[in-house]
Amino acid sequence: MLLHNRVRELAPGEVLQVLATDPSTQRDIPKFCNFLGHELLAQEVESDQYSYLIRKGAG
Repeated sequence: MLLHNRVRELAPGEVLQVLATDPSTQRDIPKFCNFLGHELLAQEVESDQYSYLIRKGAG
């Protein structure tokens, strides 16, 4: 929910970095991007931290 609200504040084409510690984000964030038409630019895991770069879609 917090991610959805933050992405909503962005202009189309802007990029958001998301840092998380919850392993379920590996499933949830790609689905979120796919469902809402955003582009997942990068997805990395280091130790127990998950990092994502999301470009807001035009929609």
